[in-house]
Amino acid sequence: MSRPDAGAAAPLSTHVLDTVVGAPAPDVGVRLDRLDGTRWRRVAAGRTDADGRLRDWVPAAQWTAGRYRLVFDLDARSGPDPFFPEVVLTFTVGDPAARLHLPLLLSPFGYTTYRGS
Repeated sequence: MSRPDAGAAAPLSTHVLDTVVGAPAPDVGVRLDRLDGTRWRRVAAGRTDADGRLRDWVPAAQWTAGRYRLVFDLDARSGPDPFFPEVVLTFTVGDPAARLHLPLLLSPFGYTTYRGS
């Protein structure tokens, strides 16, 4: 398995969509953590752009095979008493050079995700 160029960004992206209004969800805080033994360690953090996308935000040098999680902070989007204040997507990277896109589709009482390309 090859690794991405150390000076480039990791091939990971996400896209957050609000299915209630049928539009992207801008300014959502997203954190990427990697499991290191028994502890989660922060790798990167960012916010979705006006189109609800976050890309080119993870340093390639920090991107290796292993177990990761994306933590989406939804407190600011969901009103004063959100049912889902955060969504955590845990996934495994086998080939760090492979493109990985993890969209998140939101609704007030549910969410959907999948592995995109």
